[in-house]
Order: sequence, then structure tokens, then C-alpha cells
Amino acid sequence: MDITGKVVVVTGGASGIGLATAKLFAANGARVAVIDVNDDALSGAAAEIGHGCLAVKANVANESSVTEAFDKVVRELGGVDVAVLNAGILRDGLLVKVDKETGKVVRKLPIEQWQSVIDVHLTGVFLTGREAAARMIDGGRKGVMVLMSSIAKKGNPGQTNYSAAKAGVAAMAVAWGRELARYGIRVASVTPGFISTPMVMKDMKQEMLEKFQKMIPIGRLGRPEEIASTIKFVVENDLICASDVEASGGMSL
Repeated sequence: MDITGKVVVVTGGASGIGLATAKLFAANGARVAVIDVNDDALSGAAAEIGHGCLAVKANVANESSVTEAFDKVVRELGGVDVAVLNAGILRDGLLVKVDKETGKVVRKLPIEQWQSVIDVHLTGVFLTGREAAARMIDGGRKGVMVLMSSIAKKGNPGQTNYSAAKAGVAAMAVAWGRELARYGIRVASVTPGFISTPMVMKDMKQEMLEKFQKMIPIGRLGRPEEIASTIKFVVENDLICASDVEASGGMSL
């Protein structure tokens, strides 16, 4: 796909990988809409992206909010050609925490901690992907959806919720790619390793970050811009569908 003039929607686009992606697509001639739940971050991101970026506040885990957001994109920009489904949160924790002295369980992963991540990463991708696909088909556009998975899909200790959700996202990309190809819509997932996003740097414990960095063969965390360029490659390469592209620096959990 030639992205020049295409309408590109990026969820979670006000920071990190989403912001880097929105900036890259806008700089290469796309018309970008950024969806995010954070008002202040949205305003700053739209100004930083420039090129007439449309900022839309929405909660990807809420059905009516997502529907209204995509309605606004179609109303303001005329349709949807590309959807990068990137919105995410971290709520890490062990399934059970055991006291070293007594050998007894002192804490269990709360259902709220599980559900909040599933709501954003799995239900949120389902809702935004469904609405993007419907708009592409109804608008007669041959589009592309890129779903953001993670190296954690292989199972990362302390990330039961996140790992389960990201494995589900990768599976959805394959299912949707095979379902939607008949309508000229390609779907694929991108699997980053550990990337130096504000979410990772703020929400992950420093000792864990250092541990994971030692596991990366190239010796460093990835940069958001590197994942953005991977997403652009997937969108522009018409042969990529119902598959996953990993950009992890060689890391394997």
C-alpha cells in the first residue's frame, strides 16, 4: 500500500510506540487520526504530529466510545484505510506471592488487575478492529490493520494478564487476516521486544528492566521509532497478511 493520502488511525497514539507511529506516517504523507484516553497527552501529541492530525478521545475498552470515535474519523477524514491497534497498559503481578519464611500465599493477583489489562489489550483490540474493518468494507476501501502483540505472548513471569492478552492478539491477527482478505483487507501483528516507552520505563521495576536488558542479544532496549518503522513496513508490503513480524533484538523468553 502506498500510504500517501491514506487515513491512518492509531490507538494509544498520544505516547510511546503509538506517537512514534503517528509521527512517521504523517511525515510520509498520510492523514493521521490519533485515539487516546488521555486528554492532555492527546493535545500535546496532535501538536507534535502536525500535518492536520485529528485527535479523538476514546476508551478502547468501551464499545460506544469506540464506535463514536470511528464515526468521528469517518466524518472528519472520509474513511479508514489503516488501523494500528496499539493502546495498552501494564498491571504486572505474580499469580500468587508466597512468603519466603512461612511458605504460605500472602497475596493473589486481584481480578481487577487481570481484568483491566484484558479489557484494554484484548477487548480493546477486538472493538477497535471490528469497527475499523466495518468502516473499511462499508467505504469500499482495501485497508490494513496492524495489531500490536508482544514478546510476552510466549509467557512472561509476572505478566499473566499481559501475556495472555498479547497471545490472544496474535491469534486474532491470523484469524482476521484469513477472514478479511476476501474484502481486500490485510491484517497482521507486530511483536516488539522490550521497548523504551514511557509505559515500560514508568510501570516496570528497575531491577526487572535490567534483567531483561541482559537477555537481549543486541544489548539494549528497542526504541519506539524502530517499532514504528516495522509497522510502516507491514502496511506497505502487500504480501504480509495473517502473520506476525517480530522486532525484539533477538530476545526470546
